[in-house]
Amino acid sequence: MPPETTVLLFAGLPLPRPLRGLPTVQVGGENDVNLMDAAIDRYRRLVVVGTDADLARTLTRLLRTDRLDIEVGYAPRRRTPATAAYRLPAGWRAARLARRGAGRPAPLIRDDAGTALVGVGRWLPVDGAQALRGEGVVDDTTLFDGEVAEVLIQPIGVAPGLRAGVPRRRGRVARWATGRAAQLGTTGAVVVRDGTFSSRTVKRSTFYRHIEDWLLVR
Repeated sequence: MPPETTVLLFAGLPLPRPLRGLPTVQVGGENDVNLMDAAIDRYRRLVVVGTDADLARTLTRLLRTDRLDIEVGYAPRRRTPATAAYRLPAGWRAARLARRGAGRPAPLIRDDAGTALVGVGRWLPVDGAQALRGEGVVDDTTLFDGEVAEVLIQPIGVAPGLRAGVPRRRGRVARWATGRAAQLGTTGAVVVRDGTFSSRTVKRSTFYRHIEDWLLVR
């Protein structure tokens, strides 16, 4: 029987006290993919100590290696969009829960590039453009048809999976549309996933609920 739990410690962060004594994998170099794959092969539970982007990176690797049967705990130092979406604690409470909690299915939100989203996604205009031009929809609901400054996409942690909206004043969204998929057709956009900007401009982008859930420790 394989060992139960290991900690993926990103960016040289300190190990939270409740996780001491567990095997630890330092992630943050050129050999990251090999290190993560070795942990996936050996352990049944991965505890991510890092940021939303680090959690998304871990889920993306599980998705691409077809190992969503692995339980994933999340222990960020502070509250994040992902902790809000999945109703998780932060700090030492998160670390204790990640070690002692139970893995339960949660909707996995991904995009058409095969990248997971756990906190906030954004569709932004390309450099130099004054607005994002095109059409955005969530399932059968039109988000916009014309021009907007940007669009926000967020997992909601439960079915149907996600919500999206157009920020208005002070960056607040007045009306969210909830569904399984958010789709964009545009003259050009930049996709941002949990703070990470895409390297190329796209004319189409989709975030949607994957056919298989991930196992969130909570």
